[in-house]
Amino acid sequence: MRLMIMFDLPVLTSENRRNYRKFQKALINEGFLMMQYSIYVRVCSTKKSAEFLEHRIAAMKPPIGTVQTLMVTEAQYQAMHFLVGEAKQDIRNSADRTVII
Repeated sequence: MRLMIMFDLPVLTSENRRNYRKFQKALINEGFLMMQYSIYVRVCSTKKSAEFLEHRIAAMKPPIGTVQTLMVTEAQYQAMHFLVGEAKQDIRNSADRTVII
């Protein structure tokens, strides 16, 4: 399962920019990868863990702006089409599972 976070935050004032950077860093610290500007995604093992993470993100949201979440299955995520550009070949962004013991 993948949890996508999409946000549109104002950056007109220094406080707005500070809130933007704080939220963006919080997403990265939670293990999210940037797909595009203002779109971040993370792999979750179950729907329940994705919902838990969604609640954690809701607690970190900035006071103004728009933050949306979308949960998709791995099959739906892998079926994404690229109309322009190419998929990043980062192993963290693939469906391959690596177990190191």
